Amino acid sequence: MNYAIVEISGRQFWVEPEQYYVINRLPLKPGTKLVLKKVLLINKEKNIELGYPYLENAKIEATVLDHLLGKKIVIYKMKPKKKYRKKNGHRQKLTRLLINTIN
Repeated sequence: MNYAIVEISGRQFWVEPEQYYVINRLPLKPGTKLVLKKVLLINKEKNIELGYPYLENAKIEATVLDHLLGKKIVIYKMKPKKKYRKKNGHRQKLTRLLINTIN
């Protein structure tokens, strides 16, 4: 079982080849191939390589599949007895990545 732990947009993800992951929006067009170089750990056939903090020769190739919006969150503010009520919503912008290879 091959996997890696990589840092993408400030968060750490456990990634495996040929799997899809949803991360915070990246400013790239769908179909763009990118190389992730902030690799913290690689486990390849029970051979574990650990970086301090990152591995220097490791890279992960990924493809941007599409952009999407997350689940809607409702924010409601209210001050009792003051007739102040404010309702607001938010949907996080997300990107779906396909991990191609781990080197």
